[in-house]
Formats: sequence, C-alpha cells, structure tokens
Amino acid sequence: MALKTFRPTSPARRNMTTLVSEEITKYSPEKSLLAPLKKHSGRNSYGRITVRHQGGGNRQKYRIIDFKRNKDGIPAKVVGVEYDPNRTANIALLSYADGEKRYIIAPYGIKPGDVLMSGETAEIKPGNALQIKDIPVGTVIHCVELYPNKGAQLVRSAGGFAQLMAKENGFAQIRLPSGEVRMVRVECRATVGTVGNLDYENVSYGKAGRIRHMGIKPTVRGSVMNPCDHPHGGGEGKAPVGRPGPVTPWGKPALGYKTRKKKQSDKYIISRRKSK
Repeated sequence: MALKTFRPTSPARRNMTTLVSEEITKYSPEKSLLAPLKKHSGRNSYGRITVRHQGGGNRQKYRIIDFKRNKDGIPAKVVGVEYDPNRTANIALLSYADGEKRYIIAPYGIKPGDVLMSGETAEIKPGNALQIKDIPVGTVIHCVELYPNKGAQLVRSAGGFAQLMAKENGFAQIRLPSGEVRMVRVECRATVGTVGNLDYENVSYGKAGRIRHMGIKPTVRGSVMNPCDHPHGGGEGKAPVGRPGPVTPWGKPALGYKTRKKKQSDKYIISRRKSK
C-alpha cells in the first residue's frame, strides 16, 4: 500500500493523506458473509455511556471473519482482498475446494489466486494457519489464539506481527507487538506472516469530518472545562492542572498509573511490555 497526498487547495487538503488501494482487488463484499451492525454510541445495556466519544458515523455492515481457521487439509483459493470498515486490516475472501467461502484477516503479500491451507500438513508460508507446535521457532506470526479452538484474539490489527521465541513444557513463548513476552499453549493456532495494510498507521486524516465519518466524536480537553466538569478545569487564562500529574475526569491518574488488577493469567506473562 502507498500513501496518496493532495494539492493544498484547502487547509484540510494540505495535510490529508489516503491509502492507495493497490492491495485491494475486490470491492463488493460477499453477501452471505455480511451481518447487521447496530450502533450503541458507547452505551451499555443500561443506556449509560461507558465508552466516551462514540456516536454517528457511516452505516456499516459486519463482515463475518473466520478467526478459528479450522478447515484442516482443505485447500482454499484467495478470491480477492477487500476493505473492511470494522478494522484497520484488510480482509481476504477464501473459496474452499468444497465450495464454502470464508473471510480471513489478509496477511501481507497475499494476492488473488494464492492457495492457502490450515492444519498440520500446511506449509510455513504467509496465510497458512497451524498449531503453534507445528510452527518453527523464530517464525513471524499473527492472529494468535489465547485458548485452543476459541479463535484468534491476539495480533489482528494492520501491520501487526508477533514472533515465536521458544517452546517448552507444552507452552510457547511469544513476543507480542507491545514487547510483552507471553506463554501460550502449543495447541493454540496462529497464522504465518504479518498482517497487511502496513501503511495504515501513516495516514493523516487532515480534517475532523473524516474522523466523524468513522463514528468518533470530538474529545474536549479538561483544561478548558469548568471545575464542576473536570479536575483540570477552572482558573484564569491557561491554567496548569494544579496537581502532581494529569488525571481523568473521575480523578484517577492518567499517566503511568497501572490499571491491571491481579489476574489469573499473570503467571503466563514472562516480561511486561516496553515502557514508552
């Protein structure tokens, strides 16, 4: 994928960039793999906003993605690569030899006509899915399962990849994109290669309207609010936050404050993510 820039015909156009869809080869989605997607605007079942700054945006339909990759031993031909409005990565449509069609997260370098496989007989090449016990140490992987047969939960966003570091005592050590090294059972599946759409992180939206189309509402700084609305609010002119460090609207520290509680899965984390 490459970035397209624009002539500065307006202040927004000056800094706007978009992705040139060289990787995308199929523009109409497979209707049998679409599902309705209702908007909740960040509200939970009680109608209370639990995720702020969500709402509006273009109408979308959900693409049903095969995160389990459990059709072992059946070759699948790549029909095309499509855009998915629900995620940063692109998706690839597979047509299996038995006639079934499924979507997967599109790995980097995949193109129409490629044949992919899953299962222990699959080759070690981008797009093939295997159990971690069948993948050589040092291989770059993505779409990693946390629990066997549950479906991929880790490393699914554009440009993401993990690395298989070691295997011992029924567990594999995987270095995740954050730098965290974590143990995962060797019976879990992973897909070989890197997630495609590598240039996604370099896109400059240029104007607020493009963010609104994505269903993201404006974020207002606490320092421009009143004291009753935010701990940073109030004061004459541009006032500092008046605390040792910035806090959330509810008074919790916003920088460097560990929010992870004691979890059962702590024993599977060998080293924490790199501090920024």
